[in-house]
Amino acid sequence: MEPVSASASREGAAAAFSEADLDALRRARHQLETPPLGMKLAALVGSPVEKLIARLPGVANEKVTDATQTALRQCLRLALKTLGKPGPRASAKPGNLLHKFAVATTGAAGGAFGLFALPVELPVTTTLMFRSICDIARSEGEDLASAGTQLQCLTVFGMGGRSTDDDEADFGYFIVRGALANAVSKASSEMAAKGFAAHGSAALLKLVQTVAARFSVQVSEQVAAKSIPAIGAVLGAMVNTVFIDHFQQVAHGHFTVRRLERRYGEAAVHEAYDAIDVSLD
Repeated sequence: MEPVSASASREGAAAAFSEADLDALRRARHQLETPPLGMKLAALVGSPVEKLIARLPGVANEKVTDATQTALRQCLRLALKTLGKPGPRASAKPGNLLHKFAVATTGAAGGAFGLFALPVELPVTTTLMFRSICDIARSEGEDLASAGTQLQCLTVFGMGGRSTDDDEADFGYFIVRGALANAVSKASSEMAAKGFAAHGSAALLKLVQTVAARFSVQVSEQVAAKSIPAIGAVLGAMVNTVFIDHFQQVAHGHFTVRRLERRYGEAAVHEAYDAIDVSLD
């Protein structure tokens, strides 16, 4: 009997899916392997983000790092405060447009006041984005009262880009997710056992630092896009809309994959994901 090839095995895994679920996985793959945020912002502002980042003042990097850590810690406190409380019922669609409007409003303020607004704007913007990510998770059948789900929502900020320490190959969804998995598992155990008392624990802080290292790259790109002279409130709002849309797309893809894994198993979903023809994305 001839051995089954790897491609045949992947095709077999995909065949086990319903057509609707396979379509959902195709959309998820497209969302998760979407172009980087920097490319989207460059298309909006008409200038390479790398050049804009180089023009930022030296103090900008420190401000971005501090603001990113503060923003993620605020999201973590929000998750801990709601731990154990029943979440809203699942519905067909999350309120993406409402959250985009709210974030566009904070972006308008950021565009008007520039880098000086970052310490105030970013925690607010990130919290609104976190709520949107949680809403998307709920729409895909996740239990928001679960510590694990809340941390999965937090890690979406780390899946939307790469850190400065990443290798060039570290772009794939499953690679990034696997890199975060151990930190998520340890932090989830502490949250489940200690609740709000877990705030400040080593495992949670480690997870926040890991996510922040990746998220801060995207924040730097967002700040750079807003650094154009006389950007104004309108373009500031547009930059923030692209910012939240990017992470909403990642959240939709991530929680669709998790929903399908609950139905078909992780290995089968991973195989079917890999079998999707990239030319169709």
